[in-house]
Amino acid sequence: MVEVNWQIVATSKVPESFSRLVKSLTHGKGDRHLAQLLWQRGFRDEAQLPGFLDPAAYEPTSPFAFGQEMKWAIQRLMQARNQGERVAIWGDFDADGVTATSVLWEGLGQFFEREQQLCYHIPNRLTESHGLNQAGIDRLKDWGATLIVTCDTGSSDVAEIAYAKTLGIEFIVTDHHTLPETRPDVVAIINPRYFAETHPLYHLSGVAVAYKLVEALYETLPEIPQQPLHHLLDLVAIGLIADLVALKGDCRYLAQRGIQELHKQSDLATVVHPGIKALLDACRKTGDRPTDISFGIGPRINAVSRIYGDASFCVELLTSRHTGRCGYLAQQTELANARRKELQRKVQHQAQTEADKLDLSTTGVLVLAHPQWQGGVLGLVASHIAQMFGRPAILLTYDRDQDLWKGSARSVQGIDLYELVQDQSHLLHRFGGHPFAAGLSLRPENLELFKMAINQQARQKLGSRLTQRQGNISVDLVVTVEVLGEALFQSLDCLEPFGMGNPKPRLLVKNCGLEVRNCRKLFDKLNRPLNAWKTEFILWDDTGEIPGLFWGRPDDLLQGPGLDVVLELEQRLGSEQCYVVNPVAIASTTEIALAQQSEHLIDLRQQSDPPADNLDYLSQTACPVTWQDLYQPYQRAIALQKPLALCYSLGDFRRPEALFKHLIGLAKYHTEHHQKVAFSRLQEKLACGDRPLKLGLIALETVGFRATIEAGLVHFEVSKATNSPAAFEQFVQAILEEQFQQQYFMTAPLSIIQATLQKAPELPSLS
Repeated sequence: MVEVNWQIVATSKVPESFSRLVKSLTHGKGDRHLAQLLWQRGFRDEAQLPGFLDPAAYEPTSPFAFGQEMKWAIQRLMQARNQGERVAIWGDFDADGVTATSVLWEGLGQFFEREQQLCYHIPNRLTESHGLNQAGIDRLKDWGATLIVTCDTGSSDVAEIAYAKTLGIEFIVTDHHTLPETRPDVVAIINPRYFAETHPLYHLSGVAVAYKLVEALYETLPEIPQQPLHHLLDLVAIGLIADLVALKGDCRYLAQRGIQELHKQSDLATVVHPGIKALLDACRKTGDRPTDISFGIGPRINAVSRIYGDASFCVELLTSRHTGRCGYLAQQTELANARRKELQRKVQHQAQTEADKLDLSTTGVLVLAHPQWQGGVLGLVASHIAQMFGRPAILLTYDRDQDLWKGSARSVQGIDLYELVQDQSHLLHRFGGHPFAAGLSLRPENLELFKMAINQQARQKLGSRLTQRQGNISVDLVVTVEVLGEALFQSLDCLEPFGMGNPKPRLLVKNCGLEVRNCRKLFDKLNRPLNAWKTEFILWDDTGEIPGLFWGRPDDLLQGPGLDVVLELEQRLGSEQCYVVNPVAIASTTEIALAQQSEHLIDLRQQSDPPADNLDYLSQTACPVTWQDLYQPYQRAIALQKPLALCYSLGDFRRPEALFKHLIGLAKYHTEHHQKVAFSRLQEKLACGDRPLKLGLIALETVGFRATIEAGLVHFEVSKATNSPAAFEQFVQAILEEQFQQQYFMTAPLSIIQATLQKAPELPSLS
């Protein structure tokens, strides 16, 4: 088991009225533990609780919240329908892209005759990769397409879209990936990344954005569709949960509603999509839990393109109404998944062997390459290696036909991998993705340069955070074994679906005992041994005992009495409906020091929605840059005899070059309008401290602006540009230094912060 640090989320008393409301909204299932979790996770507005706990009480956001872009898209689709144009859907080959294609195939198929007026194209994973390409566009042109609707792709394919326009093809882009600096020349681009991060639509995945387009068309032409809109929601849930997006706002609502529809597919009396029923039967699931997607349907859909390259038949599998045909296609999917597992095991063993050879004290990003690795499983293996070694992993294989190293990247611990890789774009042939996952290719001569450059960039931005092997676990509740049973399982089940932004609760049982009762090695369907184990154990304390499962070797578990165990309630087993626990971390009670709360500090840094000041403590919401930034509020808290809660978090660090470009824009705007602007306002705009901003104002002279500061106001005027690269470099270094310092205050152990503040006024410097 990986070495970890854990800390208990600081708790405050939950109002009795809040607990009663939670119990009422969950029809008696939600107990005090659920109320405590909701309170800790920031759900303190009682008006929002019904919509979070019950999708029937949630008011979904209108698809026309996308504004003019959605209106343009609907107008163009209506024009295509009225004029008898041929419309093509361009999808993607992963579960999100396949389900998005299926949603558009069924949804737009209510308005366009399928095959005759509507077709779809999914790139081949092994030969085409993600995104648009000219060869595929040419094929759709030959078919007669004048309009292409993308799903889960297209936002950054500026060149390919420009090429299609020369052929007389227009585009409607529906996507959720990172936006380019230049808007592509399209009819409409429907992408939730244009919204603020707090917007209920911001986290939509590709399938959910495609659904919103269909929803808007249903609202505009309600008399035409013959199929109810909610029949698409099982497809939406599969794509949403398989793509690991944050289940907040409309994402959570769509996932909840979608799982309800998914469960109906397991019953012959209510099934709409027999292909989904066949997939559920193959993985022995009923569709009533998100894990039926993440560990059942999702991997099977993804396996098709990983093994065969072409995932087009998955759309037929998901949308066909012919039971026999769906059964055959489900068998092909099952065969692909079995082959995928075999290849993944082989590549995983080789990649782990290569990673073990690296000096992990100086390697923050693992870049592993092998000319014979199967490209289709590299993303899965990269994810496993990243979690095993606690740092981003990039796995590459060699494409002889194109003379390129091509592969996948996966991140950990909230590190923005997209930005790290994008900073090396000058070394790359192609690149795309989002902060947690990316795909890339590069020329052979650039491989070693890329390895060195991305690690250097990671060290500058993230410092020692990347080379720490220890994981960080946030404990939600402290419980005894006695309460680990059916009532708590049903209570916590009200938080489903779990995912990013709403993680599965971590529970701590203190001073307990663990004893392994049984262990066996697992085998595949052909009776071949797997590199996997199933270990059964008993967990006990003074209040009772409960069975547990651990998917690993018994040697990885501490045994005996006197243990502190962090665990998750996992599942029911067998006909007795037995509730089991899955250990996440174990340590000796006599050795562990839990960093729940020091004498004057409370650690809420890891919470996604930290609470504001309350009567129990003061809050520090701005991430410090220097010790003085923290020392003053610390002294104020001591004077008021209250602890100081560290509630700050980090946003996405922007590159110094991007910040300077923003500063130039501000200078230009205020010069043209003859306005002065508060120095503090510029700090807010750039999200930086005094020193970097002052250096940035000096560096503006290199691009023809002079800035003067008087009485806290900044006055800009046009001046002659100077040739002083050192001024810009000082600004860059100041930004990077400040970001490093903020990263330190985000990850430093609470005990270190406490001890340092107690030594004041001789506070150290981080530089």
